Amino acid sequence: MSDMTFERMIQQMTPEVYRSLKQAVALRKWPDGRRLSEEQTELCLEAVIRYEIEHDVPETERVGYLQGSCQSASGNGESSNGEERIKWLN
Repeated sequence: MSDMTFERMIQQMTPEVYRSLKQAVALRKWPDGRRLSEEQTELCLEAVIRYEIEHDVPETERVGYLQGSCQSASGNGESSNGEERIKWLN
């Protein structure tokens, strides 16, 4: 019986596996083209986030990092109804 835990897996994960999981989450596909299930996506995303924390990945390189500030046409970062807007960058 393996004594591998999720915590230990994260500690032993290689940068190549991390990049592969990060890409799989982004594309919602495994490298061979098979779609990730919702559960697989959640587990991979958790592994990626935990790896980034465990290995001190710079904030600007972490999954979900939003670059810059949000600006509306009025320049104050809010829409006409007072809600904040987010600009998605690829």
